[in-house]
Amino acid sequence: MSIADTFRNGTVFVTGSTGFLGKILTEKLLRSCDVKCIAILVRGKYGVPASERAANIFKQSIFDRLRFESPDFVTKIKTIDGHIDKQSLDISTDDCDWLIKNVNFVFHCAATVKFNETLDMATKINIQGTENVLELGAKMNYLKGFVYVSTAYSHCPRSEIKEEFYHVSISAKELKKIIELDEETRNVLKDWPNTYIFTKALSENMISTNENKLPISVFRPSIIGCTQSEPEPGWMDNVQGFVYLINSCMLGILRAIPMSLDKKADIVPIDYAANALISVMWDTVNRYQDDNEKKKKPKIYNYVSSFDSPVHWRMFLKYIYETYHQAPPFQSIWYLFCIFSDNCWFISIMRFFLHRIPAALVDLSLIIRGKNTKMLKMYKKQERIVDSLELFLTSEWKFDNSNTRKLWALLSQEDRKTFWFGFEEFDWKSYTQTMVYGIRKNILQEDLNNITRALSKNRKLFWLHQLCTFLIIYIVFQICWMFVL
Repeated sequence: MSIADTFRNGTVFVTGSTGFLGKILTEKLLRSCDVKCIAILVRGKYGVPASERAANIFKQSIFDRLRFESPDFVTKIKTIDGHIDKQSLDISTDDCDWLIKNVNFVFHCAATVKFNETLDMATKINIQGTENVLELGAKMNYLKGFVYVSTAYSHCPRSEIKEEFYHVSISAKELKKIIELDEETRNVLKDWPNTYIFTKALSENMISTNENKLPISVFRPSIIGCTQSEPEPGWMDNVQGFVYLINSCMLGILRAIPMSLDKKADIVPIDYAANALISVMWDTVNRYQDDNEKKKKPKIYNYVSSFDSPVHWRMFLKYIYETYHQAPPFQSIWYLFCIFSDNCWFISIMRFFLHRIPAALVDLSLIIRGKNTKMLKMYKKQERIVDSLELFLTSEWKFDNSNTRKLWALLSQEDRKTFWFGFEEFDWKSYTQTMVYGIRKNILQEDLNNITRALSKNRKLFWLHQLCTFLIIYIVFQICWMFVL
């Protein structure tokens, strides 16, 4: 059975539908699979009810193509008002009964992806939330497949990450008990870079036992970037992760970043990731038609680009720079100039000269004019975000993706055309160009009409940068000369 046929007239439940991957997944399912209904879990936020939040999501440009092809697509959406971290998802009895009686497929994408999230909150959302969805899935009468979205870096303390479950020194149950008793948790995190990765690893181990004997799989994507082509090239809706770095560099804000240019940049387009995720569900449904499969450990799919189409940060950034010079952002505050190194001491020194001193001078001018200071605070925040990404910018891992490659081999030519996620001969230069234009359009809200003005401004910033460089060299030379004399 084809992928589209597997989902035809089926009911899908998606958590994390307001997130980056959740939106693309929902759009793709509605556009390429003739589903009966997609139920999305949405919580009210900042006084805005769940139904209104959902309605606002489907007004976004990412759904324009779907709106054109299927104007009534919203009739297939059912909004479930609930909270992922609360008992029984905090959904109404009627909604719970409906889900139990109707859902065939569950995509659990919800998670807090903040690297600096407190362990308590990360545990509630990423671990307890997963437990809640698993318990609900176990009650579903007609469940065919359940896919949990983790991350390829869930066991990043290892240099090689295979498609298997790894032992963690503490269980999810033990961690929750420690938090409940308000005991010290610093030692718990000693081998892990952040609470996001740690709680994902524990959630995976919780799934590995598969106590409820669910037809379940684990999907592990690496760093997720903007869309390659569907439903539009270059779409993104936030500046998290490495996109934040690219955006800040293009604007001339960040000028010193810890990065090993010779390490691989394992990035996957979000539309490719959604296609792979849908394909994993298709494979999960097919495998669990065999009752013996329920006795085995759930299958893991590492979805990475470095195996079939490796690209190093040096080349990736080279492509970014080339496109930047063709279409720099009009909002740039300085010419693109950034130093990359994996030497933490060198980066700290460069930050002092290239971030702190200019920021202090700007703040001083603001104080003179009677305004509030902001630049030093901004750079402190920016550097904290960059530091949370340092491990992924200065390291690389050897990933095994055998299950994902076998899945790709199983797809028919028609399914490959509709749900493409392979990286054979992937054009990174074209993708980085798409990314730069995507940042201009979706993050900076700049259209192509301002490129002429942007180029003119960029030339002025270039000469200003050159002038400042010359003055700094001249001052340093004069100081050295004074000491020599």
